[in-house]
Amino acid sequence: MPTDTPPPYFPQNPLSPGDEKTAKKLRLTFYGCIALVVLAAVAAVVGVVYLLKSLL
Repeated sequence: MPTDTPPPYFPQNPLSPGDEKTAKKLRLTFYGCIALVVLAAVAAVVGVVYLLKSLL
């Protein structure tokens, strides 16, 4: 039995930022997350190298 309620509204472009300031914040956040992941990977490699040197 159909109802008379309209379908929910979904914005046509939800991923695009509204203005340049928001876009800049999103870019900085994205690049910051990438930098943290790279730093964590480097730290893990250095930690494994030191662990192997201490064991051998």
